[in-house]
Amino acid sequence: MNCDPSCGLMQRLWLLLVVCAACCRTGPVLAQAQDGVLQRPALMAPQSVRGALLAVALAGRRIVTVGERGIVLLSDDRGANWRQVPVPVSVSLTAVRFVNEKTGWATGHSGVVLATSDGGESWTRQLEGRAAAELVMSSAKAMEQRLGGNDPAVKRALLAATRFQADGPDKPLLDLYFSNARRGMVVGAYGLALVTEDGGKTWASALDRLDNPKGLHLNAIAGDGQNIVIAGEQGLVLRSTDGGKQFARVETPYRGSWFAVHIGAQRQVVVGGLQGNAFFSPDLGATWQRIDFGMQASITSLTGNGSQLFAANEAGVLYVSKNAGRSFERLPWQGSVPLAGLVELGGDAFVSVGLRGLQRVHGRGEKS
Repeated sequence: MNCDPSCGLMQRLWLLLVVCAACCRTGPVLAQAQDGVLQRPALMAPQSVRGALLAVALAGRRIVTVGERGIVLLSDDRGANWRQVPVPVSVSLTAVRFVNEKTGWATGHSGVVLATSDGGESWTRQLEGRAAAELVMSSAKAMEQRLGGNDPAVKRALLAATRFQADGPDKPLLDLYFSNARRGMVVGAYGLALVTEDGGKTWASALDRLDNPKGLHLNAIAGDGQNIVIAGEQGLVLRSTDGGKQFARVETPYRGSWFAVHIGAQRQVVVGGLQGNAFFSPDLGATWQRIDFGMQASITSLTGNGSQLFAANEAGVLYVSKNAGRSFERLPWQGSVPLAGLVELGGDAFVSVGLRGLQRVHGRGEKS
């Protein structure tokens, strides 16, 4: 695997922290490096609050943020103070989600899925890249038995599975969605997608559920239970209306990469991506309306709290929508680096994370 394709898959802007030289390693050297970060616990670092943090979520009233080299930080006082907790791997963690105040998951590089049942105090590894590749191959072989080796879909599945196995545990998982404590889906680079029906105790390949024959990168996923939307590169949007059993491609007016997606309470969908391109759909992707953010900075995060939807971009700008995503207004605060994510705390306050750590922000423009 050469440098350009590997570095190119880090399309979500906050993943630019990955050093290109590491992508250029090949063969046993790369495999040994990947095995090392999978087996080595995250380093407990006093300065981790100023490291590259890539995602943030609420676990009840607790704030949980994850980032490079396996960093996980918790705050129980609205972001005033933070503490790092042990993590069994030192891969960069790309996304974190909770279904209640105790139960959550995080995804990361090398095909890692971590789980917690105590609000982020402790984490266990549920999945890694080699096991994910074996699941993809098992699914492809099962498809071959059903449809025969000459079926075009079978040939694509076997080819993809062979590549996943040959590459080793190098594919990053970029986002996840759980509808409840048992049913979830993780997605990532080169079309990698896996599902669980038992809270992550077991996983299965979902590649055969997706209309993604080119294996395009899957950058973001969101859902409301029955409806799930995946957004990726080259304008790819995939929609499921049956809880994730099958996904169909949805046409959008833009052919560049999407980095963020959100589903509202009334089946409204917002997608945001490269160079500030963003669209709103009132009908789960059947029709689309352009959203004007007023600048060509890539949208990196979409986060809703029910009554409002918040967006962040690579220029460090925050926006709020009070009409389910049809339009956004700019908030007065602006950071100095790309924002990877944010959570809204109520009382006009946020915690944002990015390549230079975290900040506590008030919507009226004050930092603390």
